[in-house]
Amino acid sequence: MGGFTGAKIALFIGPRLAVILRDDRPGLIFADHWDFPGGGREGGEGPFACAQRECREELGLTVPQSAVVWQRAFEERGEMRWFFVAELAEDAALDVRFGDEGQTWTLMTPEEYLSHPKGIPPFQDRLRMFLRERNQGPDERPPAALSGGR
Repeated sequence: MGGFTGAKIALFIGPRLAVILRDDRPGLIFADHWDFPGGGREGGEGPFACAQRECREELGLTVPQSAVVWQRAFEERGEMRWFFVAELAEDAALDVRFGDEGQTWTLMTPEEYLSHPKGIPPFQDRLRMFLRERNQGPDERPPAALSGGR
């Protein structure tokens, strides 16, 4: 599991994604943009442990590994970063405890995030890839979060 520097998690809470408005500081990449929970690797943690810790720090939510419905590693600026998609029930929104990184958080439909001018382009691309792959196969059901079911 070595060789990666960070991980992000597109977290569906019911039919919507949990997104965090990044701080608006000079020099911060994608400052004042809507981001997914995640960040840099600490110590020897694995990719999912990194995403899970960051989600707990940023939103106060513990995402179980069983909630992950898609994952992939991407090379980004010469570094390997992981991207996960996970689904939690809609009532998980009641458990959110916003941390001290970012300006605020909200829930956004995938369509809103994909078309938002302050969505982070590489993450918009990764979300599109997930949605395309997830809905491709004739035998694959759409994720509960996207079909309105639980």
